[in-house]
This record gives sequence, structure tokens and C-alpha cells, in this order.
Amino acid sequence: MNAPAVSVLVLFLAGPPVAGAASFSLEPEQRSDALRMGAQSITQDSFDTEWRVANQAGDTLSVITPFHRLVLAARNAAFKNERMKDREPEKLLREQQDRLVIWANLRGPREDFARFFAPRLLVGDREIEPTFVQNERTAARAEDGGYRARCVYGFPVKEITPKSRVILVVRDPDGRNVSRFTIDLASMR
Repeated sequence: MNAPAVSVLVLFLAGPPVAGAASFSLEPEQRSDALRMGAQSITQDSFDTEWRVANQAGDTLSVITPFHRLVLAARNAAFKNERMKDREPEKLLREQQDRLVIWANLRGPREDFARFFAPRLLVGDREIEPTFVQNERTAARAEDGGYRARCVYGFPVKEITPKSRVILVVRDPDGRNVSRFTIDLASMR
């Protein structure tokens, strides 16, 4: 086999290229890719692993980039055997514009443990306050006997670059860190 043929074979076996970083605004081709990926993901359980992060304490989160938001919407439509409305992707992107959204699943000892949590995003030596916080007031009972709260946090992206490595710190009302995650946006679309 000659060198050009080997190069083509290597590129073919490598699969489709993956974006090198999260994007806070999507080009038309990226939107199409996200919608296609979401529609095709209904047969894959681990379709969203690139957006999931876990910490040593067993807490988990999902980073909802604009690309991931469209993937989820297209996946939900495909599960219902429906087609997304033509304007729906634009509406979803507009709702999330200029925000990085994080869905966090946090573990705690009581039903109301997460009610007053205060999240912060650390970018280098800067601390970014959220523009949106929704802590679950009544956490669900977990299999291990504790409780699991689903919380949603939105952060402004003006001080975050798509290739940033950021740290989400969740603090209790007394300012003590209760959960911490390192998020590498460069590994996400």
C-alpha cells in the first residue's frame, strides 16, 4: 500500500473529527452535527460521556454547552419519534446564550442539605458568581441511605474561554467547600 492510501485509511479509521473545545455559540454546521448526533444517540447509553464529570466524593455533573443542549433536544425528539420544529434549535440556543449551564447531582445527609448551597466557578485566580442557581429543596433518597439533590447552575461566559479549565466549587451557607469539580472545557463540544 502506498503512503497516500495509508494516510486515507488512517483518517477513515480514526472516525469523525471531534471539536477541540466547547463552543459558546454554534456555526450552522455545528448545529447540524449536534442535531444529527442527538437523533442517532437513542441507541447509545453513554452518548454524553464527554460532558459528564465526577469527583472523588461520588458527586456528578453534566456541563450543558450549546452543542450538548441541541444534542439533548434532538435525542428527546427522536425518543418520541418526532421531528424538532425548525425554530426550536434557535430558541434553545437563545435561552442559553452567554451562559454555561451545569446540572449537578450532589449527595448529602438530609433531605434539605442542598437548599442554601452557593456555587462558584474558579477560572485561574478569578471567582465567577452564577447568574442562576436552582438548588433542590427536598433531595431524593439515594440507594446508599443518604440523599441526592439535583441542582442547576448558570454562569456567565464572558470571563471563560472555550478551552478553559475551570473548577466548580459548591459551598455551604457557612462558606465551607462541600463539593468540587474540575471541568476541562477543551475536551467538550
